[in-house]
Amino acid sequence: MTVTGREELFQEISFIGYYFHWTEEQVLKLPCLSRRRYCDEINRINRKVNGEKSLFSP
Repeated sequence: MTVTGREELFQEISFIGYYFHWTEEQVLKLPCLSRRRYCDEINRINRKVNGEKSLFSP
């Protein structure tokens, strides 16, 4: 089980909500690991779009 701190949780909610236009309730229904994965994928996509080198390149 993963425990997310309060600040990190607010950051994840804001980040995912901003990019996917999801409500706080929708984001909170996601399991913690899924929220983290969505944040990682959004970061990866943003880096690719901005021409930044990513550590992971599929």
